[in-house]
Amino acid sequence: MGKQSGKNPGFGKRKIPNKFNTSKKSRRLEEENVAHSPATTSSESNSVVSEEEMVYKEPSMYDKLLMTLGSSSKSVSAAYKMRKKQEEGISDSENSEDDGTESSSDSEDADDDEEGVDDEFPMEGKPEDPEKAGLEEHSEDSENEDDQETSVLDDQETSDSDDQETHDSDAEQDLRTGSQSAVEPSMCLSSFDIHLGHKLTKAEVENLSKKKWIYEWEVPAVGMTKGKWAGTGECFTKNDDPNSCYGLKQKLYKHWLDVYNRSGGNDFHSSRQRLFFSLFNSYRDILHCNKKPFYHRGSEEDSNVMDAYIMQCLNHVFKTRDLVTKNDAKVSKLRETACNEILTDDSFLDHGFTRPKVLILLPMASIALRVVKRLIQLTSFSSQGISFHFFSSFLLQFMHWLIVNVEHMDRFSREFGTDDNEDEKEITPAGQDLEIVRPRKLSKPSDFQVLFGGNSKDDFMVGIKFTKRSIKLYSDFYTSDMIVASSVGLLKKIDEAKLNKEKDVDYLSSIEVLVIDHADVVTMQNWDFLKSAVEQLNRIPSKQHGTDVMRIRPWYLDGYAHFYRQTILLSYYSNPDINNLFSKHCNNYHGKVKLVHEHKGVLPKVILQVRQIYQQFDADSIQHIDDARFEYFTTKVFPKIKDSVEGGIMIFISSYFEYVRVRNFLKSQSASFCYFMSKNLYAEQSDISRAWVWFFEGKRKIMLYTERSHFYLRYKIRGIQNLILYSLPERKEFYPEVVNMLDGSNDMACTVLFSQFDLLRLERIVGLASAKRMLTSKMKMFSFS
Repeated sequence: MGKQSGKNPGFGKRKIPNKFNTSKKSRRLEEENVAHSPATTSSESNSVVSEEEMVYKEPSMYDKLLMTLGSSSKSVSAAYKMRKKQEEGISDSENSEDDGTESSSDSEDADDDEEGVDDEFPMEGKPEDPEKAGLEEHSEDSENEDDQETSVLDDQETSDSDDQETHDSDAEQDLRTGSQSAVEPSMCLSSFDIHLGHKLTKAEVENLSKKKWIYEWEVPAVGMTKGKWAGTGECFTKNDDPNSCYGLKQKLYKHWLDVYNRSGGNDFHSSRQRLFFSLFNSYRDILHCNKKPFYHRGSEEDSNVMDAYIMQCLNHVFKTRDLVTKNDAKVSKLRETACNEILTDDSFLDHGFTRPKVLILLPMASIALRVVKRLIQLTSFSSQGISFHFFSSFLLQFMHWLIVNVEHMDRFSREFGTDDNEDEKEITPAGQDLEIVRPRKLSKPSDFQVLFGGNSKDDFMVGIKFTKRSIKLYSDFYTSDMIVASSVGLLKKIDEAKLNKEKDVDYLSSIEVLVIDHADVVTMQNWDFLKSAVEQLNRIPSKQHGTDVMRIRPWYLDGYAHFYRQTILLSYYSNPDINNLFSKHCNNYHGKVKLVHEHKGVLPKVILQVRQIYQQFDADSIQHIDDARFEYFTTKVFPKIKDSVEGGIMIFISSYFEYVRVRNFLKSQSASFCYFMSKNLYAEQSDISRAWVWFFEGKRKIMLYTERSHFYLRYKIRGIQNLILYSLPERKEFYPEVVNMLDGSNDMACTVLFSQFDLLRLERIVGLASAKRMLTSKMKMFSFS
């Protein structure tokens, strides 16, 4: 009798899974059910059931994938035929007798297919185009034998008994479980096991697609006097267990604890970074919309959050790879001891379509440099028995870099570091030569200097790969564990794949953890880019990329991967775009957690005695708010300034689309106005300078100024006599900065337009209590001074 080859772990002889089980017991139940029908005799029952199953059973996504792949692979085709025979109840012996010749040929094909396949993640047909791979030194990744994609801690497991215990508790418990569909939340399983082990039913999927999330619980947010976490499902804080390393791999936990203690920390259990990690490790979608950024003197809080999501990403990658490595070892052992028979236990379903599991989206190269450097510091590698207790902090970090071999770090630092050759530029005040762009250091606000003090490039994308003793930057995307990118850089790759059929972005198909940090900065760039990039995630790939299809998790094949993806969305503030993304594109079946925060307002930071008149206009819906705002401006506000003899009128506009609309309207009215936009975006520096001089000297009555311009330039404009805020700024610190530009004005008047749909912006400016009072009042005009 012919036997299936056991050399390829995906196409060996498999036991029949439960859903295709045709044991005597199940057949007897089917016979009894059919026997109750008067039109069918017991002797005909088996044949009737069999015919119904063959005629009416709809092929699953898994069957369709096997049929598609079978057209180009004989081994996959053979596996699919064997699967169909198992469903029809044909025994293993019958299969061997009937298809002895075919099995023999399949064995030879399997031998051929196995050659050149990696131990952990088989990646046949890797892209040879360096541009597609995202690096120039692509060939280096495939030449080193140490570069076989084995577990990062694999060699430590053989020499460190503590680490072995960790693997036993983290991964082997899941492998001992009979079926992932039967996994129940218990103390012996980590949140990683529970989250990925659950199988969604069709009813659950239909409910998730149209579900309105209800936040059922609230807990105080540590360190925020007026902040609280609200979430769905069970409160995540109930699962904290110090004895289980908080769900971290033991090596990672020990290394993180050591780093924390060396930095002067006292109580790791109650530290904010540990609390943030417990929040992220709940595997729910997270919206932290009040994270004080590092450039606003919030470096400690920002670092705590960054450490927490980095540890969540590392923990997820390492646990995923440990699971695959242990399954590979068991499969290899079965080949030798069990006559090439491979169990179809669901615990062997541990693959996605492609290897990358983590995507971190960041707005600027300088922030990416900060995140990647910290990621390297928090990655645990074997110290080879060396004790560092008596070394200084600097020497300890140096020794860590010696142990952790970071490939292409020089290139990364060069491309993502600061360009010292760029000089800041300033507009020369009026009365001086109009060759007014002069390189010299400006006195900008401190947050501007910190944020833009590094490399502000917004187009980048780099793969990160972990091996036994090294971290590889600029690795091929298909062999990477993580991808760090900007939304601009990622969208470029997506657009290239649409134009060139030879390219694809299938490496985004198996992202299980998505981190979007500094989303508020992204709103100042182009939010639609980020939204388009997120919509591209977790799609069925266009090609097979060498993955063992017999070990792909079933919810990938069913197209449910986006329901398993965890999204961590971090921002300085919240706005409708951020809330919309979190509401409509973050559908994690495990639930959601968001921060609810009460703002005090920034009116006290207006140091001038300025009359601030808030005028409310009516809007039917949020979809029509732009039209309502424009109509109110053109009918109520503009007529008052059109015939004004006095100049010095500055109109501050938050949105670029609003700016275009107002600009076109002023042109149609032949109004005397000037404008300039963000640096290197819409206007040349000389045009910006000329507009500034015209406005200061009164040659133009009106100046249009956008929030985006202020974000990138932070100019202090002189000569303003009348300030009109067409729309409130998203960034609350911009409000007092702009209003204080009235210094030197004769009247110092400020007019602000708002509607009931501007609550989020309004509460950040005037405070939550005042905002609610203004929106519920019957009055339409309010004054602050």
